[in-house]
Amino acid sequence: MYYTPFYQRQTQPSGNSYILSYAQGDVNGDYIPDLVYLVGQKSPDSPYTTDITLVIQDGKTQLFYSVPLKTNQGYQPSLFLGDFTGNKVNDIFIRMDSGGSGGFGYFYVYSFLNNQPTVLFDYETFDDLYDYSVIYQDQYRVRVTNQTLGLTFMIDLSNRGEEYLAEIYNSDGTLISPLEGSVLGLNQLYPIDFNGDGIYELYALQRIIGRYNADGLGLVQTPLQWDGQRFKPFIENQYVAVLGQPLNP
Repeated sequence: MYYTPFYQRQTQPSGNSYILSYAQGDVNGDYIPDLVYLVGQKSPDSPYTTDITLVIQDGKTQLFYSVPLKTNQGYQPSLFLGDFTGNKVNDIFIRMDSGGSGGFGYFYVYSFLNNQPTVLFDYETFDDLYDYSVIYQDQYRVRVTNQTLGLTFMIDLSNRGEEYLAEIYNSDGTLISPLEGSVLGLNQLYPIDFNGDGIYELYALQRIIGRYNADGLGLVQTPLQWDGQRFKPFIENQYVAVLGQPLNP
C-alpha cells in the first residue's frame, strides 16, 4: 500500500475506531490546549491493535487532523506530550510494543507546530544510524564497538558460570573458535528531562546479545538531545551497562 508520511485530513475519526490513548496540551503553538489521540482497531480476543492513527483536534477551530503512522500496529500504544525542541510547544511522543521475543518497541516523536506534522524521531532511522560490532575476545572478554561514533566498550564475562564459559573458551581462556554477537534494534525509549529545564531528552536502550537472543550481555544506553536538526547523543557519547550475575557461594 502506498504510504504518504505527512498526509493529513480535517475530518473526525471514523465511528468504529477506538481511542487507545489520550492527552491534552498545546501542540500547534497557538497557546490553546488541543486534544491528542491515538485511535485504532481492537480485536475482541487479543490486546493487539491495528490501524493505529494519530489524531489531533485543534482546540481553537475544533477541526480534526489525522496523521497515519508508518508502523501502525502493536501492543499497548500510548502517547506523551512534552517539549523536546525547546520552542515552548508540546511535541508528541508515541510508543507501541512489538510483542515479540526481542522486546522491541516502535517509537515516534512528532511536532505539530502550526498544524503541520513533522517527524522528529523515527525508530527505524535510529536503528540504521549506528554501525556496531560485538566481537568475543580471549580471556573472557567481549569488545563492543560503535564504528559510527568511534567508541569501544569491553564486557567482562569471567563471572559467568563454568558451563557457559566452557562452551566458548578453552581451559586457558582462549576462544574455541571466533564468535560474534550483535546489538539489537531499539528496545526502549524514554522521555526524560535530564536537565530539569522543561525540555525533554530521549533515553534509548538496545540489547547486546551473544550467541542467541536469550544470551544477553548488556545494554547500550544512548541519551539523545535535539540539536535543532535531529536527536543526537550528548557530547557524542554512549554507555554500556552490563547484566548483574549472582554472587558465587
